[in-house]
Amino acid sequence: MSNKAKNQELTTRQSVTPAKIRNLTKKALKNGFKSAPSKGCVYLKDLNVGSLFQIENGSTRGVLISCEHDAHVIITKSHDKDELGKKYISAETSVKEITKV
Repeated sequence: MSNKAKNQELTTRQSVTPAKIRNLTKKALKNGFKSAPSKGCVYLKDLNVGSLFQIENGSTRGVLISCEHDAHVIITKSHDKDELGKKYISAETSVKEITKV
């Protein structure tokens, strides 16, 4: 490939203007961000207080104490002994419900 062909190839790329970026951003965020838990899981905020749950990775279990903005939980089983006890974790943590209350 000659130098002229290389230069032409470089100059034919489209430039992205700030207006294009703004329009793409508006279009992408028009309906807001939506997420869903993994198949077979629910969010902590959807559990009843007192429910026993297992975090998706399977190594951590706990009991939901309360859930307002963040979930207040008691971690009963974990691979890391430092994680045991009362903790605050995100209410949007994807978990598997073990027992309902």
